[in-house]
Amino acid sequence: MLIPHDQLSAVALEGLIEDFVTRDGTDNGDDTPFATRIERVRRALEKGQAVILFDKPTGQCQLCLRHQVPRELLEE
Repeated sequence: MLIPHDQLSAVALEGLIEDFVTRDGTDNGDDTPFATRIERVRRALEKGQAVILFDKPTGQCQLCLRHQVPRELLEE
């Protein structure tokens, strides 16, 4: 299930974004400042390039790039 980013509290959204930008394999030698990476993710959410997925069975939320989400989940 997709959760609109503007439906989360500021604290919850910040936690998801920070988790996303610090996830293993996301830096790839990139020296972009942390604050810049955070802002890029915020813009991606606003543009719909990134989405928040909620998994009902586990109760977990995660931020994903839209192109990585299976089509059937986007159409729910």
